[in-house]
Amino acid sequence: MTTLTNTRLPQDEQQAAFFTNIPWGNVMLWIVLFLLVFITLFPFYWVVRTALSDPNSVYAHADELLPHDPTAFNFQRVLGMIDPTTLVGQDTSRLSAGTLNFWIYLRNSFIVSGLVTFGQTLFSSMAAYAFARMNFPFKDQIFFFFLTGLMVPGIVLFIPNFVLIRQLGWIGTFQGVVAPAFLMSPFAIFFMRQFFLSLNRDLEEAAKLDGSTVLGVFWRVALPLTIGPLLTLALLTFVASWNDYLWPFLVGRDEEIRVLTVALSVFRSQTPQGGPDWAGLMAGTVVSIVPTILIFVFFGRRIVDSIQFSGFK
Repeated sequence: MTTLTNTRLPQDEQQAAFFTNIPWGNVMLWIVLFLLVFITLFPFYWVVRTALSDPNSVYAHADELLPHDPTAFNFQRVLGMIDPTTLVGQDTSRLSAGTLNFWIYLRNSFIVSGLVTFGQTLFSSMAAYAFARMNFPFKDQIFFFFLTGLMVPGIVLFIPNFVLIRQLGWIGTFQGVVAPAFLMSPFAIFFMRQFFLSLNRDLEEAAKLDGSTVLGVFWRVALPLTIGPLLTLALLTFVASWNDYLWPFLVGRDEEIRVLTVALSVFRSQTPQGGPDWAGLMAGTVVSIVPTILIFVFFGRRIVDSIQFSGFK
């Protein structure tokens, strides 16, 4: 008995030392990060899984993690690769009764998002440079009022903007969809101002000594030096405009200017018997988010670096 006890004690001590040396703080941190990543990505996985499932098996096999009878049929329907007449005679109780003119809506989304991105990037950078470099009366007070705009919920501005757009006769037009977000935003001005403040003034002073105007200094000196933050602002603005739904839904409901986010909601309401065509809707959703995914895959690191450098938290 004494011999057995003596041989077991070192093993027990080794096991205790092993568990003592484990960095439990790091382990818990990785577990929390894994859970957060899972919570973030699992809904997207479920969207893809539903898009790849047969439309008539979505409800019958809703408890399966993998797609039942995987098929590209839903993507072909959304992209207009299948003639609706070929569905005659098939079980279409789960298929949308309408059509999704995907390429038209995709074009409209690019037009709206591109115009908003161009306008906000240009005019916000001009306003930010004025606040960072120019001296004029009540500059600090005006900038303070711009920052207070960050605390105003966007929904509060919907009614006055809608009334203005209706009085201008722009309901159902691209300019009506683009106008409220075209010029500038408080966040964009603050974001770009941080970078203009960090620029070396000697370069700007040298340009002024050479006879350059304020606009020339901004366009030829300051703007090229902030091309990274400018691209970051453009990407953030593009993604926000691409995902916008409520304002384009109110102003741009006509099919000729309907954006993709609004088109997906209309597609959902066209299913017979009141049951949404989840397979087709999820296929359209997957295709619609591909541009934003590509943007963050190729430019995500630049966005994070620019936001950290600006000091914006």
